[in-house]
Amino acid sequence: MIKKITALTVSLCLLFTIRGQWISPISAQGEGQISVNNSVIASNYPNTFTFSCHVQDNVNVSDVRLDYQVQEMSFAQVTSEAEATYKPATSTDADYQLNMQQYGQIPPGTEIDYWWTIKDTAGNKLQTSTNHYIVVDNHHTWNELTQGMINLYWYGQNQSFGQTIMSEAQTALTTLANDTGAIPNETINISVYTSAQDYTASVMGAPEWSGGEELSQYNSVLVIIRPNALDSDLSAVAHELTHVIVNQITFNPYNSIPFWLNEGLAVHIQFSNGNIPSQFTSALSNGIATNTLISIRSLSDPFSAYADKANLSYAESVSIVTYLIDQYGAAKMNQFLTNFEQGMAYDDALQANYGFNMDGLYTQWKAWVQK
Repeated sequence: MIKKITALTVSLCLLFTIRGQWISPISAQGEGQISVNNSVIASNYPNTFTFSCHVQDNVNVSDVRLDYQVQEMSFAQVTSEAEATYKPATSTDADYQLNMQQYGQIPPGTEIDYWWTIKDTAGNKLQTSTNHYIVVDNHHTWNELTQGMINLYWYGQNQSFGQTIMSEAQTALTTLANDTGAIPNETINISVYTSAQDYTASVMGAPEWSGGEELSQYNSVLVIIRPNALDSDLSAVAHELTHVIVNQITFNPYNSIPFWLNEGLAVHIQFSNGNIPSQFTSALSNGIATNTLISIRSLSDPFSAYADKANLSYAESVSIVTYLIDQYGAAKMNQFLTNFEQGMAYDDALQANYGFNMDGLYTQWKAWVQK
Protein backbone atom coordinates (compact mmCIF):
# COMPACT_ATOMS: atom_id res chain seq x y z
CA MET A 1 0.00 0.00 0.00
CA ILE A 2 1.24 3.47 -0.85
CA LYS A 3 1.06 5.42 2.39
CA LYS A 4 2.37 8.72 1.15
CA ILE A 5 3.49 10.12 -2.16
CA THR A 6 4.54 13.71 -2.55
CA ALA A 7 5.33 15.09 -5.95
CA LEU A 8 6.56 18.58 -6.57
CA THR A 9 8.16 20.07 -9.64
CA VAL A 10 10.63 22.55 -8.27
CA SER A 11 14.12 23.79 -8.62
CA LEU A 12 15.82 22.35 -5.58
CA CYS A 13 17.97 25.43 -5.59
CA LEU A 14 15.04 27.90 -5.63
CA LEU A 15 14.16 28.26 -1.98
CA PHE A 16 17.66 28.56 -0.65
CA THR A 17 19.96 29.48 -3.51
CA ILE A 18 20.54 32.56 -5.59
CA ARG A 19 22.79 32.08 -8.62
CA GLY A 20 24.37 28.99 -7.09
CA GLN A 21 24.79 30.38 -3.58
CA TRP A 22 23.19 28.91 -0.49
CA ILE A 23 21.93 31.70 1.75
CA SER A 24 22.56 30.57 5.31
CA PRO A 25 20.18 31.35 8.17
CA ILE A 26 22.83 33.63 9.70
CA SER A 27 22.21 37.33 9.12
CA ALA A 28 24.45 38.43 11.97
CA GLN A 29 25.90 36.85 15.06
CA GLY A 30 28.17 38.44 17.57
CA GLU A 31 29.92 38.03 20.89
CA GLY A 32 31.49 41.12 22.28
CA GLN A 33 33.00 42.94 19.35
CA ILE A 34 32.81 40.18 16.69
CA SER A 35 29.91 39.75 14.28
CA VAL A 36 29.42 37.44 11.30
CA ASN A 37 27.01 37.88 8.42
CA ASN A 38 26.49 36.93 4.77
CA SER A 39 27.41 33.30 5.39
CA VAL A 40 26.93 31.52 2.06
CA ILE A 41 27.94 28.43 0.11
CA ALA A 42 28.66 28.83 -3.61
CA SER A 43 28.34 25.49 -5.39
CA ASN A 44 30.24 24.50 -8.52
CA TYR A 45 28.88 20.96 -8.52
CA PRO A 46 30.43 18.41 -8.61
CA ASN A 47 33.85 20.04 -8.29
CA THR A 48 33.84 22.55 -5.42
CA PHE A 49 31.85 24.12 -2.62
CA THR A 50 33.06 27.56 -1.52
CA PHE A 51 32.08 28.58 2.01
CA SER A 52 32.31 32.31 2.72
CA CYS A 53 31.25 34.92 5.25
CA HIS A 54 31.88 38.53 6.24
CA VAL A 55 33.42 39.27 9.67
CA GLN A 56 33.13 42.62 11.42
CA ASP A 57 35.13 43.53 14.56
CA ASN A 58 36.39 46.54 16.50
CA VAL A 59 39.97 45.17 16.43
CA ASN A 60 41.77 43.07 13.87
CA VAL A 61 40.52 39.57 13.17
CA SER A 62 43.33 37.10 13.92
CA ASP A 63 41.86 33.69 13.03
CA VAL A 64 38.92 32.40 10.97
CA ARG A 65 38.14 28.69 10.85
CA LEU A 66 35.42 26.64 9.23
CA ASP A 67 34.17 23.46 10.88
CA TYR A 68 31.95 21.14 8.86
CA GLN A 69 30.37 17.69 9.10
CA VAL A 70 29.34 15.73 6.00
CA GLN A 71 26.54 13.36 6.95
CA GLU A 72 27.42 9.81 5.89
CA MET A 73 27.38 6.28 7.23
CA SER A 74 30.12 6.12 9.83
CA PHE A 75 30.91 4.71 13.24
CA ALA A 76 32.07 8.11 14.47
CA GLN A 77 30.95 11.63 13.69
CA VAL A 78 33.86 13.34 11.95
CA THR A 79 34.26 17.10 12.19
CA SER A 80 36.66 18.65 9.70
CA GLU A 81 38.35 21.95 10.49
CA ALA A 82 39.83 24.23 7.85
CA GLU A 83 41.67 27.54 8.01
CA ALA A 84 39.80 30.12 5.97
CA THR A 85 41.48 32.62 3.71
CA TYR A 86 41.09 36.23 4.94
CA LYS A 87 42.98 39.48 5.48
CA PRO A 88 43.57 40.57 9.10
CA ALA A 89 41.41 43.67 9.48
CA THR A 90 38.44 44.99 11.40
CA SER A 91 36.20 44.21 8.42
CA THR A 92 37.12 41.22 6.28
CA ASP A 93 35.73 38.56 3.96
CA ALA A 94 36.69 34.96 4.66
CA ASP A 95 36.31 31.88 2.49
CA TYR A 96 37.30 28.24 2.19
CA GLN A 97 36.99 26.04 -0.89
CA LEU A 98 36.19 22.36 -0.43
CA ASN A 99 37.63 20.53 -3.45
CA MET A 100 35.73 17.37 -4.37
CA GLN A 101 38.65 16.12 -6.46
CA GLN A 102 40.54 15.78 -3.19
CA TYR A 103 37.70 15.04 -0.77
CA GLY A 104 35.67 12.70 -3.00
CA GLN A 105 32.27 13.28 -4.54
CA ILE A 106 29.45 14.34 -2.24
CA PRO A 107 26.22 13.42 -4.07
CA PRO A 108 22.91 15.32 -4.20
CA GLY A 109 20.76 15.01 -1.13
CA THR A 110 23.71 14.79 1.27
CA GLU A 111 23.50 17.05 4.31
CA ILE A 112 26.39 19.26 5.39
CA ASP A 113 26.42 21.05 8.75
CA TYR A 114 28.94 23.86 9.21
CA TRP A 115 29.86 26.74 11.50
CA TRP A 116 32.52 29.45 11.82
CA THR A 117 34.92 30.14 14.69
CA ILE A 118 36.39 33.64 14.79
CA LYS A 119 39.13 35.09 17.03
CA ASP A 120 40.55 38.60 17.24
CA THR A 121 43.75 40.18 18.53
CA ALA A 122 42.05 41.23 21.77
CA GLY A 123 41.36 37.59 22.67
CA ASN A 124 37.66 37.63 21.82
CA LYS A 125 36.17 34.48 20.26
CA LEU A 126 32.90 33.74 18.47
CA GLN A 127 31.52 30.39 17.35
CA THR A 128 28.46 30.78 15.15
CA SER A 129 25.43 28.55 15.33
CA THR A 130 25.29 25.55 12.99
CA ASN A 131 24.15 26.05 9.41
CA HIS A 132 22.44 23.25 7.51
CA TYR A 133 22.99 22.69 3.77
CA ILE A 134 21.62 20.02 1.43
CA VAL A 135 23.78 19.32 -1.63
CA VAL A 136 22.13 19.83 -5.03
CA ASP A 137 23.39 19.51 -8.58
CA ASN A 138 22.61 23.08 -9.61
CA HIS A 139 23.08 22.44 -13.34
CA HIS A 140 19.49 21.21 -13.62
CA THR A 141 16.02 22.13 -12.42
CA TRP A 142 14.88 19.03 -10.57
CA ASN A 143 11.54 17.35 -10.05
CA GLU A 144 11.05 15.42 -6.83
CA LEU A 145 8.98 12.38 -5.90
CA THR A 146 9.05 10.77 -2.47
CA GLN A 147 7.59 7.41 -1.52
CA GLY A 148 8.48 5.64 1.70
CA MET A 149 12.27 5.48 2.07
CA ILE A 150 13.00 6.64 -1.49
CA ASN A 151 13.59 10.23 -2.64
CA LEU A 152 13.66 10.38 -6.45
CA TYR A 153 15.01 13.36 -8.42
CA TRP A 154 14.93 13.88 -12.19
CA TYR A 155 14.76 16.77 -14.66
CA GLY A 156 13.43 17.64 -18.09
CA GLN A 157 10.71 14.98 -18.17
CA ASN A 158 7.11 14.82 -17.00
CA GLN A 159 5.57 13.31 -13.89
CA SER A 160 4.83 10.02 -15.65
CA PHE A 161 8.56 9.53 -16.31
CA GLY A 162 9.34 9.94 -12.63
CA GLN A 163 6.49 7.69 -11.54
CA THR A 164 7.73 4.92 -13.85
CA ILE A 165 11.16 5.06 -12.21
CA MET A 166 9.66 5.17 -8.72
CA SER A 167 7.56 2.11 -9.54
CA GLU A 168 10.71 0.27 -10.60
CA ALA A 169 12.39 1.24 -7.32
CA GLN A 170 9.41 0.10 -5.24
CA THR A 171 9.23 -3.21 -7.11
CA ALA A 172 12.93 -3.75 -6.40
CA LEU A 173 12.33 -3.06 -2.70
CA THR A 174 9.52 -5.62 -2.60
CA THR A 175 11.54 -8.28 -4.43
CA LEU A 176 14.59 -7.71 -2.25
CA ALA A 177 12.50 -8.00 0.91
CA ASN A 178 10.79 -11.18 -0.34
CA ASP A 179 14.02 -12.88 -1.44
CA THR A 180 16.38 -11.76 1.32
CA GLY A 181 14.39 -10.06 4.06
CA ALA A 182 16.48 -6.94 3.51
CA ILE A 183 14.74 -3.57 3.85
CA PRO A 184 16.26 -0.07 3.90
CA ASN A 185 16.95 1.47 7.29
CA GLU A 186 17.94 4.90 5.96
CA THR A 187 16.35 7.14 3.32
CA ILE A 188 17.91 6.67 -0.13
CA ASN A 189 18.31 9.45 -2.70
CA ILE A 190 18.14 8.48 -6.39
CA SER A 191 19.29 11.12 -8.90
CA VAL A 192 18.37 10.37 -12.51
CA TYR A 193 20.36 11.86 -15.39
CA THR A 194 18.66 11.68 -18.77
CA SER A 195 21.78 11.62 -20.95
CA ALA A 196 25.24 10.12 -20.76
CA GLN A 197 26.70 13.60 -21.29
CA ASP A 198 24.89 15.04 -18.27
CA TYR A 199 25.86 12.04 -16.17
CA THR A 200 29.54 12.26 -17.10
CA ALA A 201 29.55 15.99 -16.30
CA SER A 202 28.11 15.38 -12.83
CA VAL A 203 29.71 12.12 -11.71
CA MET A 204 33.42 12.37 -11.04
CA GLY A 205 35.54 9.64 -12.57
CA ALA A 206 32.63 7.90 -14.27
CA PRO A 207 33.87 5.58 -17.04
CA GLU A 208 32.30 5.94 -20.48
CA TRP A 209 30.50 2.61 -20.20
CA SER A 210 28.95 3.36 -16.80
CA GLY A 211 25.16 3.43 -16.61
CA GLY A 212 25.05 4.32 -12.94
CA GLU A 213 26.77 4.00 -9.61
CA GLU A 214 25.98 3.90 -5.94
CA LEU A 215 27.66 5.91 -3.23
CA SER A 216 26.56 3.70 -0.37
CA GLN A 217 28.22 5.73 2.36
CA TYR A 218 25.84 8.57 1.44
CA ASN A 219 22.82 6.31 0.74
CA SER A 220 22.81 7.66 -2.80
CA VAL A 221 22.28 6.33 -6.32
CA LEU A 222 23.29 8.20 -9.50
CA VAL A 223 21.93 6.65 -12.68
CA ILE A 224 21.39 7.31 -16.40
CA ILE A 225 17.86 6.71 -17.70
CA ARG A 226 17.38 7.97 -21.24
CA PRO A 227 13.75 8.73 -22.13
CA ASN A 228 14.19 7.04 -25.53
CA ALA A 229 15.74 3.93 -23.94
CA LEU A 230 13.59 3.65 -20.85
CA ASP A 231 13.04 -0.10 -21.06
CA SER A 232 16.74 -0.97 -21.34
CA ASP A 233 18.00 1.59 -18.81
CA LEU A 234 15.38 1.18 -16.10
CA SER A 235 16.73 -2.01 -14.50
CA ALA A 236 19.90 -0.18 -13.40
CA VAL A 237 17.80 1.42 -10.64
CA ALA A 238 17.16 -1.97 -9.03
CA HIS A 239 20.83 -2.96 -9.34
CA GLU A 240 22.28 0.14 -7.66
CA LEU A 241 19.47 0.34 -5.10
CA THR A 242 20.23 -3.23 -4.00
CA HIS A 243 23.88 -2.32 -3.41
CA VAL A 244 22.90 0.57 -1.14
CA ILE A 245 20.42 -1.46 0.93
CA VAL A 246 22.78 -4.43 1.28
CA ASN A 247 25.47 -2.02 2.49
CA GLN A 248 23.04 -0.56 5.03
CA ILE A 249 22.19 -3.91 6.60
CA THR A 250 25.73 -5.34 6.55
CA PHE A 251 27.57 -2.16 7.59
CA ASN A 252 30.29 -2.99 10.10
CA PRO A 253 33.77 -1.75 11.05
CA TYR A 254 35.58 -4.99 10.24
CA ASN A 255 35.01 -6.05 6.64
CA SER A 256 32.76 -5.81 3.60
CA ILE A 257 30.79 -8.65 2.07
CA PRO A 258 32.38 -10.74 -0.71
CA PHE A 259 32.07 -9.41 -4.24
CA TRP A 260 30.16 -12.45 -5.48
CA LEU A 261 27.46 -11.89 -2.87
CA ASN A 262 27.24 -8.13 -3.41
CA GLU A 263 27.11 -8.28 -7.21
CA GLY A 264 25.12 -11.50 -7.27
CA LEU A 265 22.32 -9.98 -5.19
CA ALA A 266 22.29 -6.81 -7.32
CA VAL A 267 21.99 -8.75 -10.59
CA HIS A 268 19.45 -11.16 -9.04
CA ILE A 269 17.14 -8.26 -8.11
CA GLN A 270 17.88 -6.36 -11.33
CA PHE A 271 16.71 -9.28 -13.46
CA SER A 272 14.18 -10.80 -11.08
CA ASN A 273 11.96 -11.50 -14.10
CA GLY A 274 14.49 -14.14 -15.13
CA ASN A 275 15.57 -12.31 -18.30
CA ILE A 276 19.29 -12.33 -17.52
CA PRO A 277 21.28 -10.89 -20.47
CA SER A 278 22.83 -13.34 -22.87
CA GLN A 279 26.32 -11.99 -22.15
CA PHE A 280 25.97 -13.60 -18.71
CA THR A 281 24.07 -16.77 -19.62
CA SER A 282 26.41 -17.52 -22.50
CA ALA A 283 29.47 -16.93 -20.31
CA LEU A 284 28.14 -19.36 -17.69
CA SER A 285 27.26 -22.04 -20.26
CA ASN A 286 30.72 -21.74 -21.79
CA GLY A 287 32.38 -21.90 -18.37
CA ILE A 288 30.53 -25.12 -17.57
CA ALA A 289 31.25 -26.65 -20.99
CA THR A 290 34.96 -25.84 -20.91
CA ASN A 291 35.45 -26.51 -17.19
CA THR A 292 36.72 -22.95 -16.68
CA LEU A 293 34.42 -21.83 -13.87
CA ILE A 294 35.97 -19.45 -11.34
CA SER A 295 36.17 -20.59 -7.73
CA ILE A 296 34.03 -18.79 -5.16
CA ARG A 297 37.14 -17.87 -3.24
CA SER A 298 38.43 -16.02 -6.30
CA LEU A 299 35.04 -14.37 -6.78
CA SER A 300 35.27 -12.89 -3.28
CA ASP A 301 37.74 -10.28 -4.54
CA PRO A 302 37.20 -7.57 -7.20
CA PHE A 303 36.31 -8.98 -10.60
CA SER A 304 38.64 -9.02 -13.58
CA ALA A 305 38.83 -6.00 -15.88
CA TYR A 306 38.76 -8.32 -18.91
CA ALA A 307 35.26 -8.49 -20.38
CA ASP A 308 35.07 -12.27 -20.78
CA LYS A 309 36.19 -12.98 -17.22
CA ALA A 310 34.04 -10.16 -15.83
CA ASN A 311 30.96 -11.55 -17.59
CA LEU A 312 31.66 -15.00 -16.18
CA SER A 313 32.18 -13.53 -12.71
CA TYR A 314 28.81 -11.76 -12.79
CA ALA A 315 27.12 -14.83 -14.29
CA GLU A 316 28.45 -17.15 -11.62
CA SER A 317 27.67 -14.70 -8.84
CA VAL A 318 24.00 -14.30 -9.71
CA SER A 319 23.69 -18.06 -10.19
CA ILE A 320 25.25 -18.76 -6.77
CA VAL A 321 22.95 -16.25 -5.07
CA THR A 322 19.93 -17.71 -6.85
CA TYR A 323 20.99 -21.18 -5.70
CA LEU A 324 21.21 -20.10 -2.07
CA ILE A 325 17.82 -18.37 -2.17
CA ASP A 326 16.06 -21.15 -4.07
CA GLN A 327 17.49 -23.99 -2.02
CA TYR A 328 17.60 -22.46 1.47
CA GLY A 329 15.10 -19.59 1.42
CA ALA A 330 14.91 -15.89 2.21
CA ALA A 331 15.22 -16.28 5.98
CA LYS A 332 18.58 -18.03 5.62
CA MET A 333 19.83 -15.34 3.26
CA ASN A 334 18.74 -12.65 5.70
CA GLN A 335 20.64 -14.34 8.52
CA PHE A 336 23.65 -14.73 6.23
CA LEU A 337 23.69 -10.96 5.66
CA THR A 338 23.21 -10.36 9.38
CA ASN A 339 26.30 -12.48 10.06
CA PHE A 340 28.34 -9.98 8.05
CA GLU A 341 26.88 -7.08 10.01
CA GLN A 342 28.29 -8.82 13.08
CA GLY A 343 31.75 -8.80 11.48
CA MET A 344 32.08 -12.48 10.61
CA ALA A 345 34.68 -13.64 8.08
CA TYR A 346 33.45 -15.09 4.77
CA ASP A 347 33.88 -18.77 5.64
CA ASP A 348 32.59 -18.28 9.17
CA ALA A 349 29.43 -16.55 7.97
CA LEU A 350 28.71 -19.38 5.53
CA GLN A 351 29.51 -22.12 8.02
CA ALA A 352 27.36 -20.63 10.77
CA ASN A 353 24.39 -20.17 8.47
CA TYR A 354 24.51 -22.97 5.90
CA GLY A 355 26.88 -25.53 7.38
CA PHE A 356 29.58 -25.26 4.71
CA ASN A 357 32.40 -22.88 3.76
CA MET A 358 33.17 -21.34 0.36
CA ASP A 359 34.70 -24.57 -0.95
CA GLY A 360 31.65 -26.53 0.13
CA LEU A 361 29.34 -23.98 -1.49
CA TYR A 362 31.32 -24.19 -4.72
CA THR A 363 30.98 -27.99 -4.81
CA GLN A 364 27.24 -27.93 -4.13
CA TRP A 365 26.52 -25.08 -6.53
CA LYS A 366 28.49 -26.74 -9.38
CA ALA A 367 26.45 -29.90 -8.99
CA TRP A 368 23.22 -27.87 -9.04
CA VAL A 369 24.08 -25.64 -11.99
CA GLN A 370 25.31 -28.53 -14.14
CA LYS A 371 22.05 -30.49 -13.90
